[in-house]
Amino acid sequence: MNIVKIALAAAGLACVVGTVQADTLADVKARGTLKCGVSQGLAGFSAPDDKGQWQGFDVDLCRAVAAAIFDDASKVTYVPLNADARFPALAKGEIDVLSRNSTWTLQREAELKLLFAAVSYYDGQGFMLPAAKNIESSLELGGSKVCTQSGTTSALNVKDYFRQNNMQLELVELPNIDELVKAYDSGTCNVLTTDVSQLYALRLKLSKPADHIVLPDVISKEPLGPVVRQGDDAWLNIVKWSYYALLNAEELGISTATLDQALKSEKPNVKRFVGTEGTYGEQLGLTKDWAVRIVRSVGNYGEVFERNIGANSKLGIPRGINQLWSAGGIQYAPPIR
Repeated sequence: MNIVKIALAAAGLACVVGTVQADTLADVKARGTLKCGVSQGLAGFSAPDDKGQWQGFDVDLCRAVAAAIFDDASKVTYVPLNADARFPALAKGEIDVLSRNSTWTLQREAELKLLFAAVSYYDGQGFMLPAAKNIESSLELGGSKVCTQSGTTSALNVKDYFRQNNMQLELVELPNIDELVKAYDSGTCNVLTTDVSQLYALRLKLSKPADHIVLPDVISKEPLGPVVRQGDDAWLNIVKWSYYALLNAEELGISTATLDQALKSEKPNVKRFVGTEGTYGEQLGLTKDWAVRIVRSVGNYGEVFERNIGANSKLGIPRGINQLWSAGGIQYAPPIR
């Protein structure tokens, strides 16, 4: 394994030492599996099914990367991590990529020396509470006892929101999802706040999910996406373009059902995507059919979304702003050319 030691020193500051994978792709190939950091169990995003197989939106992003590299989406080792452990695990090389409902922020890139490859899900922080309270707006939550998860952006966001609206807040921060759900379900707190997507998932864990509502208010920007270490641009490109392949496939009308037809297409954009024109896969250090491997294994972005978290899934989350730009949303992929 190639490991480069980096010492960062600045005037008046202590030296900070970190490690960077110099050739992550080579390490992944030599190991024969991709090490993917995921949540400890968030329905629809990353959680083991009744057979112990990891499933979900974030899981499928890792499966897409594995498919591009190995032509086998099953060659992933999933490492469940709580919010506090996720970034240290990535920095120390315990995982190759983090795909775990993590918000892209300046501090996480500049201070923690990480890089977000893309925004796979545009989210925002919201509130869940018992429907019996008959509250329709988050501006009615003054004096509430609010639970959230420590080690996330949610605590700072909710403090800011209550302060700027001159509302009293009692905040309870808990280290993991199970404790968070237990505290809320038992009435230890009367409001739960985190990303809206996560609220939909956590509601399924409650004893009476139908008795609880997610308010329509969104109080923050939470761009979520896969994360890698700084210092390996080639690996960043592989993770980034594996995600963009999902988006481009949907825009081009390439799905698991139409892939064989796409392989015969004479359309220039489609030919570049499937690898019958150009050397784009080789430029990434992959094969000509790298994007075909992804679609064959996991489908396109729309298929991944609907299968795991969309309107027809257990979570029932509307596609909303995560629609393609051409369908009224803001999901947008650079072209393969």
